[in-house]
Amino acid sequence: MKPPAWITGAAGLIGSHLVQTAPRFAPEFDVIGLTRPKLDLTDFAAVRREFARQRPELVIHCAAMSRSPACEADPKLARLMNMDATRNLAELAVDIPFVFFSTDLVFDGQKGNYVETDAVNPLGVYAETKVAAEGFVRLHPRHLILRTSLNAGPSPAGDHAFDEQMRLTWGAGRAVNLFTDEFRCPIPAAVTARAVWELVGKNKTGTFHLAGAERLSRFEIGELVAARYPELKPQIIAGSLKEYRGAPRPPDVSLNCAKVQAALSFPLPKFSEWLAEKPA
Repeated sequence: MKPPAWITGAAGLIGSHLVQTAPRFAPEFDVIGLTRPKLDLTDFAAVRREFARQRPELVIHCAAMSRSPACEADPKLARLMNMDATRNLAELAVDIPFVFFSTDLVFDGQKGNYVETDAVNPLGVYAETKVAAEGFVRLHPRHLILRTSLNAGPSPAGDHAFDEQMRLTWGAGRAVNLFTDEFRCPIPAAVTARAVWELVGKNKTGTFHLAGAERLSRFEIGELVAARYPELKPQIIAGSLKEYRGAPRPPDVSLNCAKVQAALSFPLPKFSEWLAEKPA
């Protein structure tokens, strides 16, 4: 019998890629992909029962309320899903490895090229809940916290990844508004999944930044995706954070990934190179 491994958020982008790549990169585990219809992580009693029944020997926690506008609109639900559900899982998994996905948005974006030891300063509800959850997880004796950036690639619903959302917008004949002065380090979700399995296999613990090897503005990202799909007649409107009047957005949350790169057997790709090689 293989040891069971729980992957929460299995219907999401990163979770689905972890499930798909497990037979190749983690064949030693019996992977159980958890989705909300299967197990509502905010039903703490049900989670405790299932944990006791299935006895997983690894938990990779991807599930989250991750869209910032939704978190700003309902902070109570964001705290329940991102903080309380995480705390419950981490406490249940105290004797096994616990992998937690956090975000580059824990930083305020004032300097960029952030390393793991830089001070966090979240600007919005989503980021605040992730910082708080990191605090719970850091008490876990075998924790692995992974701060990632924008992830690309196919998701089960077809609309979870930022590149999917762009293509859907263009396909509907609408323009995409993108900032020229907001910077991230996008990464393919398949690469994220491979890296996670490798880190788990090497029993790594602590906090790691896991993102692409290229700092790009939102506008530059859009241009790259647009060039890959000319048949959609993509339209991009360039904007600036200086003119933005919505919830606070950090200008440069690019991540320094030297620590995780030293632990991996393969190079983290540039988004532009991955996109150029990606099948249509």
